[in-house]
Amino acid sequence: MIYEFNGYRPVVHKSSFVHPQACVTGNVIIGKNVYIGPGAAIRGDWGEIVISDGCNVQENCTIHMFPGVSVLLEENAHIGHGAIIHGGHIGKDVLVGMNAVVLDNTDIGEGCIIGALTLVPEGMKIPARKLVVGTPAKIVKDVTDEMLNWKKKGTEIYQQLPKDMYRSFKPCEPLRSIPKFRKSQAMFYHTLKKAISE
Repeated sequence: MIYEFNGYRPVVHKSSFVHPQACVTGNVIIGKNVYIGPGAAIRGDWGEIVISDGCNVQENCTIHMFPGVSVLLEENAHIGHGAIIHGGHIGKDVLVGMNAVVLDNTDIGEGCIIGALTLVPEGMKIPARKLVVGTPAKIVKDVTDEMLNWKKKGTEIYQQLPKDMYRSFKPCEPLRSIPKFRKSQAMFYHTLKKAISE
């Protein structure tokens, strides 16, 4: 659902897909080819949220801020399932892993990978292309070209998803049994560990 609040109406580019079970409120600007998953809560009630071209905000993510603060997700930011961004700045081509938390006044540099379950504490500044893990977050090494290419491929899949959703997403009644010739789905993307080992 998309809601106006205090005179601010969200702006969503026509090429982007906001799932009907997501909630986008107020001063939110969503660029081109963005995917917003079900259960995402993007609350621009007290400040501005800009989700730039090519980003994805997956299922059950929360984006919010303290009053008067702007949150920016730069181009191709990839926000994994259940992550929370509260008042942080997310650089271009950043991957925020599943259930990670990025707190206020943080600055995540271009091409960083924030591991699943990581807690990035208030005010932390992370230079470009760093792998960050832990609670609290620690920089453990540089992001290699191979790692960044893996991230970019995953983001490209999500950039295709809005088109696919508009083409084939629709409410339906469930089947009561499994069809005899139900086709298998292709494996066209793997975990980083598997991708690097191949």
